[in-house]
Amino acid sequence: MELITLEQALTLTRQDIRDLYREYVNESLATLLSLLEFDKQFVKAKGTKVWDNEGNIYLDFLGGYGSLNFGHNPEEIWEAVKMVEELPNLLQASIGQLIGAAAYNLAKITPGNLKRVFFGNSGAEAVEGALKLARIYTGRPGIVYAHNSFHGKSFGALSVTGRQKYQTPFTPLLPECYPVTYGDLDELENILKSKPIAAFIVEPIQGEGGVIVPPQGYLKNALELCHKYGALLIVDEIQTGFGRTGKVFAVEYDEIVPDIMCVAKSLGGGVMPVGAYITTDTIWKKAYGSTDKATLHTSTFGGNTKAMAAVIKAIELLVKWDLAKKAKELGDYLLSQLSSLQTSYPLIKEVRGKGLLIGLEFNEPQGLLNKIPGLTNLAREYTGSFVAGLLMNKHRIITAYTLNNPNVIRLEPPLIVEKEELDRLIYALKDIFESHSSFLGVASANLKTVIGSLFKR
Repeated sequence: MELITLEQALTLTRQDIRDLYREYVNESLATLLSLLEFDKQFVKAKGTKVWDNEGNIYLDFLGGYGSLNFGHNPEEIWEAVKMVEELPNLLQASIGQLIGAAAYNLAKITPGNLKRVFFGNSGAEAVEGALKLARIYTGRPGIVYAHNSFHGKSFGALSVTGRQKYQTPFTPLLPECYPVTYGDLDELENILKSKPIAAFIVEPIQGEGGVIVPPQGYLKNALELCHKYGALLIVDEIQTGFGRTGKVFAVEYDEIVPDIMCVAKSLGGGVMPVGAYITTDTIWKKAYGSTDKATLHTSTFGGNTKAMAAVIKAIELLVKWDLAKKAKELGDYLLSQLSSLQTSYPLIKEVRGKGLLIGLEFNEPQGLLNKIPGLTNLAREYTGSFVAGLLMNKHRIITAYTLNNPNVIRLEPPLIVEKEELDRLIYALKDIFESHSSFLGVASANLKTVIGSLFKR
């Protein structure tokens, strides 16, 4: 049996990597990524920057979808993980040395009386645990979620993710899951009063939905409606948490304490995969607060020592560096600069977001162009990726479109980003929009890249 050693894997060429991924992982995804040269071989990452195998330096304005609030490879968090390298990482016959301390620190930075923590390995796993918690606590089966939401792709999380593209191939999903329009309190109340609902799960800002910001007070009113009808409010802070929106957690804008809150991504400092939900003492004790219920929901790797070391250090740095304040100040600046671009370039339809979670939505073809068969749908699906392609290949700035609305590119850099790096992004976007003022312009500008990638295969 001939295996690839780690030493050999680290010396693979870009073509070797492509070939192995196509053959043993996902050929179709490899093809999509390669069309716009999104399959570059990156060999180094630090802070806001990544390096490819040809020595080119890129600015990362994607930030691991919110996983890299502390930047790439933060030394302080790696040092924390190294401090525990000789401790048992997994030892189910004991209580982990660090898990209680990590839970304590998370409780200290979350709103109000949120206290009891369950640690898992991902955002989707945090959502799964939260849904189960709501059901066992209330004794009810129903879950309400928002159209255009994204909570993950495991079965429970997928059942409350509001895009049919991801749901339909896997139906039937969990029963008694009901979608409502994001921001519409009347729809929410109608469901709550007519069905046996355990919880309403919602994002403070819909990230994958296109960075959609709800009306002011939406979460506060939603919480009141849930409690009026005996349901819980689950807030998914997986992408919006840890300073991303200009608050430590986005629920702080509505000054509420949700019943259950899901966190992940930057919880592990961008180094370790960690997800968690946190709830009140009252909810936890009714759900799992007896010896016969203590093991109803567990996770083998949840709370492992190295992950908890990363969590403890990440929370420390979040507070020490005051990342929420920095995200607020730089986010306000970036939003104002992007809004100025919007007034000058008709390709930009809307700029929206909070802190350093910003969406840039593009207009569809206007006038006679929108009568060309298929052009509007093509623009709706690909304008975001074409702009991202120009940012990547011409200006060496990494972005991506949002999953539920591919006509929107997200700007989500590490929170350690500097103002000069924001200015570089603004310059790049201005250059793109000046040179290519329409969908046809940005599409044709990417044609050379697409043709070139096809010949490489």
